[in-house]
Amino acid sequence: MTATSASGPLPLTAVNATVGTAALLDLVRDGRPRTRAELSAETGLARSTIAERVDLLMNSGLLRHAEKGRSTGGRPPSLFAFNPDARVVLVADVGATHVKLAVTDLAGQVLVEDDEAIDIDRGPEVVLGHLQDRGLELLAALGRTPGELLGIGIGLPGPVEFSSGRPTNPPIMPGWDGFDVPGFVRSRIDAVTLVDNDVNIMALGEHRTNWPDESQFILVKVATGIGSGLVIDGRLHRGAQGVAGDMGHVRLPHDADVADVMCRCGNVGCLESVASGAAVAARLTEQGVTARGSAEVVALARSGSVPTLRLVRQAGRDIGEVLATAVSLINPSVVVIGGALAQAGEHLIAGVREVVYQRSLPLATEHLRIVQAGPDGHAGIQGAAFMVIEHALAPSQLDALLTA
Repeated sequence: MTATSASGPLPLTAVNATVGTAALLDLVRDGRPRTRAELSAETGLARSTIAERVDLLMNSGLLRHAEKGRSTGGRPPSLFAFNPDARVVLVADVGATHVKLAVTDLAGQVLVEDDEAIDIDRGPEVVLGHLQDRGLELLAALGRTPGELLGIGIGLPGPVEFSSGRPTNPPIMPGWDGFDVPGFVRSRIDAVTLVDNDVNIMALGEHRTNWPDESQFILVKVATGIGSGLVIDGRLHRGAQGVAGDMGHVRLPHDADVADVMCRCGNVGCLESVASGAAVAARLTEQGVTARGSAEVVALARSGSVPTLRLVRQAGRDIGEVLATAVSLINPSVVVIGGALAQAGEHLIAGVREVVYQRSLPLATEHLRIVQAGPDGHAGIQGAAFMVIEHALAPSQLDALLTA
């Protein structure tokens, strides 16, 4: 693989230097201060090389001095640690009816955030214009400037071609198909802009924050729609066109009662059309229990509504039908159920577990954990931040950052 910078292929010596610097930086990102001797021992780089790389990273602000180390009879050695305040990241988790915005540091910690109601079907200029306006306000509130941005990360509620950042035939996003999201955002905020599907960034955030040691991981988001994010061998798996994990449009394998239910994708019998928050709300309304979306379904479930609990449990079983196939194919160690409908309590997850453990081979489920997503709702925000951070600090990009 040829390493590149913003200006093209790097010479071999620059490739070696950049890879070595990136390895050193990746090492200290765990937050533990280290001496030059420790950095040399852990990376295998010569002390003279370590001194050079440390100076380079200190000059960039990515490393900082920590407290002095313990003396062994002379001058206490200097300790160096990753500096998460060196840059900031502007991130947006765009949903069907809201936009969550935040500014994070380089450890993915949220520094300031905002959540406003705005419908995705108002079009890209309106939604992204809001992102630009409010994003600049959040930066100013922190006393930071656009020049201090490491980059911008955006999650959208539909398929995205990751290489270009353009949505691809998104079912609930009229006017967004093929729109140049990075180009539009950069017209006012000149920073590297990465765009991905909202479930992918949620999976990345949940994995990096709560399950970093699990190399095979699936997150399922159950809200207005249903989707999943796949982490395989510790890396987010997007597929050839960026639609890997689109389990909401897998047809359920049985049940004549739902076989002819029309899905917004144009097919019938899709999982999303019968087990999403919107689908459960519609079925409740048909039964005389008024519900206008996932939030109201959750409220009814928490109040003990028997029809609601029964339908939520069945939605979990339907999700389990499709997820059991993924468990057999990927053999994850952890499956996390997130999204608005997951807040309805244990009934949804109990339905998922019931079918997955029944339909999958014992070896595949022997150590499998099926759990609810973290309660703070920051997975999408943090995932968008990690998407930018990991891209910018990768060996192929670090040279451009250090020379900027």
